[in-house]
Amino acid sequence: MTATATVHDVTMRFREHTALDGVSTTIEQDTITGLLGRNGAGKTTLMQLLTGHRVPSQGRVEVFGGRPYENDDVLRRICFIKEGQRYPEQFRVRDALAAAATLFPDWDEDLAQSLMRDFDLPAKRTVKKLSRGMNSAVGIIIGLASRAPLTLFDEPYLGLDAVARQLFYDRLLADYAEHPRTIVLSTHLIEEIADLLERVILIDRGRVLLDTDAESLRDSALTVSGPSAAVQAFAGRHELLHTETLGGHSRAVVRLGPGADGEDARAAGLAWEPTKLQQLVVAMSLQTATDQSAPPSATSPRLEEVPR
Repeated sequence: MTATATVHDVTMRFREHTALDGVSTTIEQDTITGLLGRNGAGKTTLMQLLTGHRVPSQGRVEVFGGRPYENDDVLRRICFIKEGQRYPEQFRVRDALAAAATLFPDWDEDLAQSLMRDFDLPAKRTVKKLSRGMNSAVGIIIGLASRAPLTLFDEPYLGLDAVARQLFYDRLLADYAEHPRTIVLSTHLIEEIADLLERVILIDRGRVLLDTDAESLRDSALTVSGPSAAVQAFAGRHELLHTETLGGHSRAVVRLGPGADGEDARAAGLAWEPTKLQQLVVAMSLQTATDQSAPPSATSPRLEEVPR
């Protein structure tokens, strides 16, 4: 597929802190990509690099074939809805939307007004007097109505209740189906957006742990349970991510080897079920934390030498 953005061996340092460490990835055109990871993993930093808010300490970022930093030709095609988006002090809701309409060439005013009604936003109220959820709704409206070729949402749902979040997901999916573009979603509510995602990038401690299409990822992991010895034997033939044991019974999250599926687990005498995306992300993040906290030994490679 054609790439909207590429990141080549990017490192981003802030004084003594390394936010991104040798990151390489591709954001494919006309896909919905989930940018996942814990707080402090480096997700927002990566979005800031993609949108020209920062310049990498090392490596190269390209969006629409050019460097985004101070590149008007690139930046006018990007909409970045940040967590806790701020607006001028005197701006009312309708002022924020009017300003956005002048910035984005593909702005759809009918969609913006429709979303205003859906989220029941008061057009004449100043943004600073909105609740946190209403403030998030303003950002969502701008992000969707911009119809920008690259749209990034960084934790777009803060303060929204479950009904409003579902409204966002439904309207996002419906408008994306009618007007395909490249969308990146950074969120902690992984299970809520799992069915929307076509690609998944998982970042942990500034490094990419996963970078794959969502369908392959869903088929790559199983949660198996049964006698501990059988679980251990099965996991030994694949990749054990996480296990819990009580008595002689174990439950484990396992990434499968090539060609394996649930029937292999059944043949090993184990019960199995597909691993939910959130479970997989948590298991991989915990595994990485355990690996990085373990001291190197004479019989094992140092942590920095372990392939990631």
